[in-house]
Amino acid sequence: MIDITCPFPFSVNPHARQAREHLEAWTRENGLLRGARARERFARADFGWFAALVYPTADAEALDLMAEWFAWLFLVDDQLDDGAFGRSPKRMAQAVALMREILGDPAPPLDTALPPAAVALADLWRRTARRASPRWRARFARHLEQCLITATVWEAENRVSGSVPTEESYIANRRHTGAIYVCMDLIETAENVEVPAPSYDTPAFEAALNAACDVVCWANDVYSLAKERALGEVHNLVYIVGHHRRLDERQALETVCSAIAARTEDYLTAEKELRREHPRDAPWLEPTLAGMRSWMRGNLDWSQRTERYASDFARDGADTQYLEAALMEVGQ
Repeated sequence: MIDITCPFPFSVNPHARQAREHLEAWTRENGLLRGARARERFARADFGWFAALVYPTADAEALDLMAEWFAWLFLVDDQLDDGAFGRSPKRMAQAVALMREILGDPAPPLDTALPPAAVALADLWRRTARRASPRWRARFARHLEQCLITATVWEAENRVSGSVPTEESYIANRRHTGAIYVCMDLIETAENVEVPAPSYDTPAFEAALNAACDVVCWANDVYSLAKERALGEVHNLVYIVGHHRRLDERQALETVCSAIAARTEDYLTAEKELRREHPRDAPWLEPTLAGMRSWMRGNLDWSQRTERYASDFARDGADTQYLEAALMEVGQ
């Protein structure tokens, strides 16, 4: 039995049902989900509820936007992790170059002839960018670009070469491949606040952010282990710990769960330091810290409930017919 403890209270956005309904319509209208298999698999994951758990105080419009980002990020992640696309550096390089252009400031005009993932990204970026300052837009675009590059270069090279990354390398890169910096940036969008640049760059804020990111990413690795191993995926902290330390799966799980508890304590320590360093910054600091707490707790609640990591998903993991072939293809 997996045992991950979390000191933060459960909370869910009151607009969760609306977000679920909105997301189903948005993915259909944008051509992100066409086949019955893809739609069924997506619905079982329940990304609308996930967004409601990790952004529990967002208003209805902001929550819909958060849910859309989740849909886009997870669908692209599946293309990179589960299908042949993620094992073709050339195709991935084309897709990343295209998406880098889309993340311009200002956003370029929408081109509906692009692949569905690119069209959806352009729509998301245009609506997200107008809610934020140029500084935030630059940071968010940098984080999303790092996410795409790390997933399409570092992970792809490991897959092609059959390499298992070191623990240190994996932990640093996991924060990018998991798009968690992107999702933490969206706390500010959801709460209509912005972390000032001088504060964002302080050691205490970096410590809190990285600890929260690690808690989320490592917990995801615990719950997604069966699914990922069914696909032969090595980019999972539990597998990497077991591989390098020569532990069996139970021992590796216990080690990672203990590490999650330690990183949660690291977060709490950094949180206290931030409050001491910025006593007058409660208007931006408290919503941001609350957002990090919600992410750590909400991710755990969703991971325990979602069918994305259910046993039948793991058993069927090698059958990737649910992937939408044209989602990312440049020139389609």
